[in-house]
Amino acid sequence: MAFYKQVGSVPPKRHTQFRAPDGSLYSEELVGEEGFSSDSSLLYHRGVPSAIVDARPWELPDQTLTPNAPLTPRHLKLHDLFAGEEHKATDPVTGRRLVLGNGDVRISYAVSSLTSPYYRNATGDECVYVERGSATVETTFGGLEVGQGDYVVIPRTVTHRWIPTGAEPLRTYAIEANSHIAPPKRYLSKYGQFLEHAPYCERDLRGPTAPLLAEGTDVEVYVKHRGSGPGGLSGTVHVVPEHPFDVVGWDGCLYPYAFNIADYEPITGRVHQPPPVHQVFEGANFVICNFVPRKVDYHPQAVPVPYYHSNVDSDEIMFYVDGDYEARKGSGIGKGSISVHPGGHSHGPQPGAVERSLGVEFFDELAVMVDTFRPLDLGEAGLAVDDGKYAWTWSGRGPSA
Repeated sequence: MAFYKQVGSVPPKRHTQFRAPDGSLYSEELVGEEGFSSDSSLLYHRGVPSAIVDARPWELPDQTLTPNAPLTPRHLKLHDLFAGEEHKATDPVTGRRLVLGNGDVRISYAVSSLTSPYYRNATGDECVYVERGSATVETTFGGLEVGQGDYVVIPRTVTHRWIPTGAEPLRTYAIEANSHIAPPKRYLSKYGQFLEHAPYCERDLRGPTAPLLAEGTDVEVYVKHRGSGPGGLSGTVHVVPEHPFDVVGWDGCLYPYAFNIADYEPITGRVHQPPPVHQVFEGANFVICNFVPRKVDYHPQAVPVPYYHSNVDSDEIMFYVDGDYEARKGSGIGKGSISVHPGGHSHGPQPGAVERSLGVEFFDELAVMVDTFRPLDLGEAGLAVDDGKYAWTWSGRGPSA
């Protein structure tokens, strides 16, 4: 997405001498995708961005994955994961609990009140949805103020930390890719501008506006990277001699940004629209969609809820954030739930939902959906909050009946 920004001080010509007031040279760093062949930005550091003075292992939160076997749809109750005052002892990075994952994407959940360590994900981009609460996200590029309903997209290897703010705990739903995360290509021109049919555009994106210019020495940075641990991941703590937020300026088309779900303009029609019209981002072998409050189908014989469908090529993961999701009434699903509809299982509205939806003109619902094109396994958190009953809600009876 070639949306150019310039923040702070940069030289008039790239790859040329750029000196501090004391005459010393700033260190120019290219942060770029696909080698030197895709979007990038140039950052200008007071220190040397490659310098480290120590390194030690970081034991990642449990990344173990268990196959969804026997194959069943599932209902995962995320709000049961963090009970009581547990959020006071957790942060939005090391406190994440793995809900679902495969070789392309990992979905985690955290409820936290503590500031995270400085952190960089070297395996892929992150898209973190803020369910509740607010935070300052400090990054090498500058800071972002984020709150309820924000997607926060952080490119691979960008050092950052989360600082929860406000009175209520910060609830975050983290989608971690092994690739890059970007707006769907069909929303963009061949040069990267949002097209007229896109449901959001550049005006809706919030990027950093000023350098942080933080001071400090021997700063610890937690790095998640490829390795031999569960899920092919490992962790390392690097100790850097100067603060990673020492950037005096940068410019380019690659940087962290926030986008609020309330700025997504839904695409509607006379008859029911398929899920791709709700897409907001894409990664390698997965897509992210959102279902927002909207006017629904207005053909006189329209059926507003989804028709039954078989996801022969994908697993469908729906996180129910707010509102009243018509198609799932009677299933036990509510705010804070995840439904897992795996490829190989035909799914659709609960019994009675079709009749109840007839004549309805507006859906007041808010949900974030991830569709993956390889099967998802269950993380420790997903196993811990599976209600064990959802698979039988269409028939009304289970194997013990």
